[in-house]
Amino acid sequence: MKKTVFVVLAVFLTVVAFSQENKKPKMVLDSSKETHVLEASCGTCMFKMKGDGCKLAVRFKGKDYFVVGTGIDDHGDAHDQEGFCNAISKAKVQGKVEGDAFKVSYFELLKKETKQ
Repeated sequence: MKKTVFVVLAVFLTVVAFSQENKKPKMVLDSSKETHVLEASCGTCMFKMKGDGCKLAVRFKGKDYFVVGTGIDDHGDAHDQEGFCNAISKAKVQGKVEGDAFKVSYFELLKKETKQ
């Protein structure tokens, strides 16, 4: 009897754990807002910003800002050879500076151009 209760409870908890929805809203490009192509990378690793751990940052008008609205791991492995902690990439971004951060409503990592 105890085994049956344990199995039923384990199955129930597994179903509940894997049925959670992703609460993060999908970013959609808004054609009515200004779009910028900015350098994006890890603020602490590549832009040498002060902070704890690896965080996504953009360079806007010559100044570096940590990004709010999307995270460094939302766009691939940050520690990959071409990841944010090892390379500076270009991104299509919509958003604005709010205080010491750049709040994004849209962020799309652009593919690197290959030389032929």
